[in-house]
Amino acid sequence: MTTHGRKRAGAKRPVVRVPEVRLPELRPYDGAELEPEGDYDGLAFTDAVFAGQSGVGARFLDCGLYGCVLDETELVGARFTDCVLEGVRGVGTDLAKAGLRDVEIRDARLGGAQLHGAVLERVLVRGGKIDYLNLRGAGLKDVTFEGVVLSEADFGGARLERVAFRDCVLRRADFTGVRMTEVDLRAAAEIDVARGIECLSGAVISPSQLLDLAPAFAAQMGVRVEDPEGPEG
Repeated sequence: MTTHGRKRAGAKRPVVRVPEVRLPELRPYDGAELEPEGDYDGLAFTDAVFAGQSGVGARFLDCGLYGCVLDETELVGARFTDCVLEGVRGVGTDLAKAGLRDVEIRDARLGGAQLHGAVLERVLVRGGKIDYLNLRGAGLKDVTFEGVVLSEADFGGARLERVAFRDCVLRRADFTGVRMTEVDLRAAAEIDVARGIECLSGAVISPSQLLDLAPAFAAQMGVRVEDPEGPEG
């Protein structure tokens, strides 16, 4: 075997850096409404209801959001740094063009969350269920999805670099126009690609996943797969 061949055979799986969020002692939030361009530092938001409120362009540093309700909450362009979002829930949460850096999202229950154009770096999404997640045109670097159910997530046109899917379920995912670099799908519990199967270049999958995805690959190539006819006579 050539040196090049040995290197390929011994290639290591992508190393995805995970956030190590160590929150300081947090002060309880005073319960006021969110403010556009607001600055929030070292606060604990516990069971707060932010439905319909606007925190456009707000900045959250060393904050914990626990059990908060985010129905139709406007957080366009908001920045989250060294934060934990645990048990948050909501429909139509708008985080378009937001920035998430060193953030842990645990056991979230979200529907129709808008993260198009957002930038996620060193983010861990663990547990919970997120339906119709919109990540179109987003940039994901060192992002891990672990034990979460993603139903009809839209990654259209996004950039994924060092992204891992571990023990999570991807149902009816849209990868149209995605650019992938060191994306690890091998540990995903379920992969169902609705669109963009041809854009998996740059990802690594397991042999069993290849078999599961074979019909989609064949359809993309225009190959019909049929059972052979039995012998004549």
